[in-house]
Amino acid sequence: ARRARGSAPAAALPLAEQILQDAAPRARARRGAPGAAEEPGDGGTDEFVDARLSRRILEQARRQQEELEAEHGPGAPAAPRQRAALPAGPGSDSEDDEEWPSLEKAAAAAGRSGDYGGEVEVDPEDEKAIEMFMNKNPPLRRTLADIIMEKLTEKQTEVQTVLSELSGCPMPQLDPRVLEVYRGVREVLSKYRSGKLPKAFKIIPALSNWEQILYITEPETWTAAAMYQATRIFSSNLKERMAQRFYNLVLLPRVRDDIAEYKRLNFHLYMALKKALFKPAAWFKGILIPLCESGTCTLREAIIIGSILSKCSIPVLHS
Repeated sequence: ARRARGSAPAAALPLAEQILQDAAPRARARRGAPGAAEEPGDGGTDEFVDARLSRRILEQARRQQEELEAEHGPGAPAAPRQRAALPAGPGSDSEDDEEWPSLEKAAAAAGRSGDYGGEVEVDPEDEKAIEMFMNKNPPLRRTLADIIMEKLTEKQTEVQTVLSELSGCPMPQLDPRVLEVYRGVREVLSKYRSGKLPKAFKIIPALSNWEQILYITEPETWTAAAMYQATRIFSSNLKERMAQRFYNLVLLPRVRDDIAEYKRLNFHLYMALKKALFKPAAWFKGILIPLCESGTCTLREAIIIGSILSKCSIPVLHS
């Protein structure tokens, strides 16, 4: 057959080889995608990533880089282990427990550069001005311990009749072995500085009675480092409404107490607040709105928490 001028050299292959090439299966690129046309003579082995998939890859890379910069400051290196970006179930070993050294370096670097917003100087005049807007008779703050004890008391008084009602079932009594395990977890978290967390603690978000189990570990006794690690686990594995309860009942009271006592916010608690923004709706409903509704938000609290809002990227819809 006559060959058109300028055609590919592959057309001059021997007939036997052409038949073998046509019989071999070859990958087909999506129609209209960049690079859909195959290079002559390559047998269909080279393919290009289409534009849509390229955009998704670049978007994921950009998000990951923003998270690294938000946590470790600008210029943070890319994550060495890509598996850390994959969703992990509660209790899995993929929780990056070895990031403590980098967190300590970030704390030192933030302190030198002044980027850390946990330590602020308050103008006495501004402080007096904001006190004029405070509630003179603020309601008592309820912590997780208060709510759990209230539930236990209610269930103990109704345990004989609640089984016959359609409203629900009584709070189950915990096995003594479970109590012993989580009392041991409580001891670990009250002294935690670095390293891996107990696996029994990592599975708490998957439990139906997670609030009851959490009460046993006494969150008010946790170290600041343990609170940061707990926030990482709960913000990743709890649903939005449950994460909101954890933020409101555990994280927010701890942050406010730390600011009131030390006139500054511990770096790990500051990073816990930033990590909690992984679920923006829960953060607004569990931290920001209750803080504003309390009528007791001090200028120092407003400056510190406001600095987190100014440094982190928040979706427009939630804002």
